[in-house]
Amino acid sequence: MGDTRHEKIQQRAYEIWEREGGVHGVDQRQWLQAEAEVDREEGLPKPREISSTDVLTVEALAMRTGITAEQAQDLIDRLGNDRAAIEDAARSLAVGQRNFSK
Repeated sequence: MGDTRHEKIQQRAYEIWEREGGVHGVDQRQWLQAEAEVDREEGLPKPREISSTDVLTVEALAMRTGITAEQAQDLIDRLGNDRAAIEDAARSLAVGQRNFSK
């Protein structure tokens, strides 16, 4: 199972990298995001899960990071309660958008 899990995470990280426009320098965040997604799909516990009362709100995340509310909602939906992964993904997305618009 270990090799299969690793391959699934590797494939998912590559898909995330492609979806985010092939931005380099955020591979660790993309790997952790892929790992969290694969674990969630397989029903494994989230290692960095936070309490539901501390979950980021869509509006706060969007305002704090400079992404749209729709993008913030998508990140929260995909990453669940993993605050670090959500924050990292939102910041990476915002940087990618700023770089793309230049």
